[in-house]
Amino acid sequence: MADDIFIGGGGADYGVAQVLLLDKSNRHGLVAGATGTGKTVTLQIMAEGFSNAGVPVFLSDIKGDLSGLAVAGSETFKLHDAFMSRAEIIGLDLQYDSFPVTFWDLFGQQGHPIRATVAEMGPLLLSRLMELTDVQEGVLNVAFRVADEEGLPLLDLKDLQALLVWVGQNAADLSLRYGNVAASSVGAIQRQLLVLENQGGAALFGEPALELADLMRVRPDGKGEINILAADQLMGSPRLYATFLLWLLSELFEELPEVGNPDKPKLVFFFDEAHLLFDGAPKALVDKVEQVARLIRSKGVGVYFVTQNPADIPDDVLGQLGNRVQHALRAFTAKDRKDLKTAAETYRDNPAFDTAEAIQQVGTGEAVTSFLDKKGIPQVVERTLIRPPASQLGPIEKITRDAIMAGSDMAGKYDVTLDRESAS
Repeated sequence: MADDIFIGGGGADYGVAQVLLLDKSNRHGLVAGATGTGKTVTLQIMAEGFSNAGVPVFLSDIKGDLSGLAVAGSETFKLHDAFMSRAEIIGLDLQYDSFPVTFWDLFGQQGHPIRATVAEMGPLLLSRLMELTDVQEGVLNVAFRVADEEGLPLLDLKDLQALLVWVGQNAADLSLRYGNVAASSVGAIQRQLLVLENQGGAALFGEPALELADLMRVRPDGKGEINILAADQLMGSPRLYATFLLWLLSELFEELPEVGNPDKPKLVFFFDEAHLLFDGAPKALVDKVEQVARLIRSKGVGVYFVTQNPADIPDDVLGQLGNRVQHALRAFTAKDRKDLKTAAETYRDNPAFDTAEAIQQVGTGEAVTSFLDKKGIPQVVERTLIRPPASQLGPIEKITRDAIMAGSDMAGKYDVTLDRESAS
């Protein structure tokens, strides 16, 4: 198994080889750049590197392209010659290889179903998911408190709907105990639950709920499992997508034990389209993300935010991302130029070139990069030619995906929904 992850570099026009140190990879990271500049390939080669090092990976596949991780690259691929040329420039002995992949899908169509219970999701994330007001969130908190005190399991949306009916019927008594519980607020929450159902949200809630250990498997050959969430359909409900991933991060944070500074992460989590997490998010939610990002590294989890522009990430979160790959940014407007300047200022200057100019000039498959050194200090920014992937670039065929799912250890475990006695 590899010790560290080779990202790229080398050649007359590029800086020194860029390596992501495994024992610093739980210090989190950022992969940024405009559409079409190579972020997906960077995700792919990082996932390959972590898997080779025995580190499980979780990532979302927005366009279906990352399913190619499950199949080795081939000499018949039209970019084979370009890949070999790039490998020669950066001094890489490129050997095609496939990687262990498990496909997941909230809707159970392109992967194994993945679920959480309503109780696990909690009132804060549910309120964000349903865009509730502060007053409505307060009523939802009352409902969760009642369920907790009465020992009522909240497993799926039917349970929550039934509980809210009871809350509405007993609003007067509950108001004496918890403060005003208005029937209008209960009705508004019920309407938002209906909207959530219509968006397919009901598929997320229920049992059997996901066991985190199933995301953290290592194959007998030592390779870490790459868990791929099919997100092309899910992106039709961006708030559901962002809330689910934040729930998953929060569960990892709450359930995993402290491990200090491990030699390598126990899991690496890629949060693609990360701006969706912060768009219009209330301060309480942003604070939660900041807390999770700050503390989850001591649980052995590395989090890598993937977005078009670093400005999409709040400064308090951005400051915690030590390993960075910045693909090209365009500067057409005054705001673009301001964002470009801000992005460049987050790197340690390299006297060999102007960082802001380099971020505009790098081509597809190139980037400016900075990774933590052995002391945990960000290295100076370098222009980098990103290494080509060992696995297939682009999506696999449906018949191949179906065969991988049928042979998976997860086949059958989550397929049938349980409906045990609960609050409904």
